[in-house]
Amino acid sequence: MSPRPYRLGQRQAAIDETRARVIAAARELLVSADPGKFSIDAVAQHADVSRATVYYQFRSKAGLLEALFDSLGASGGMAGLADAFRQDDPLAALDEYIMVFGRFWGSDQVLHRRLRGLAALDPDLGEALRVRQEWRRRGAATLITRLTTELGAPPATRQRDATDLLFTVTSFETFDTLAGAGTPQAAVSLIQHLAHAALTLPVFPE
Repeated sequence: MSPRPYRLGQRQAAIDETRARVIAAARELLVSADPGKFSIDAVAQHADVSRATVYYQFRSKAGLLEALFDSLGASGGMAGLADAFRQDDPLAALDEYIMVFGRFWGSDQVLHRRLRGLAALDPDLGEALRVRQEWRRRGAATLITRLTTELGAPPATRQRDATDLLFTVTSFETFDTLAGAGTPQAAVSLIQHLAHAALTLPVFPE
């Protein structure tokens, strides 16, 4: 057998290991670094790789942040969103959707809190977070459409307001506030109750 596939496999394994180390370094720096100190150079130094290696792997700071967010999503259970949207019952889908985000936010509250603070100082980070939040808004809009179509509430004329409400109650800020010193699951249960109470009213609040 040719040794070439083996050597290629070794090379890919080394690339993957370096990529994971850089993402881990970025995560650590976002939690521990002084505001404004997060940069490609700082990440490279922390990961013990060259600046060129980081650019080769991620192309840009924005690319590194996207990879970091993908990693956070994988470790925080965001793959469960697919199961939420496959639920036959729209209220079960709503509960599962809230639970997935509660699990995600609770997987590393310190890091999520830090990301939002640093986003005000770092335009690249702020834009990356904004794009991810728009994905969450689109998911909320899909669920609201299902509720209106299958349950008749919220009213079709108030779907945009209902989407804004669901977007707000599934945010990290809401979860972080409600979790407080309690358990993440208690916050999830409370958000589920709030969503049911507000979104299933036949007349949506003015």
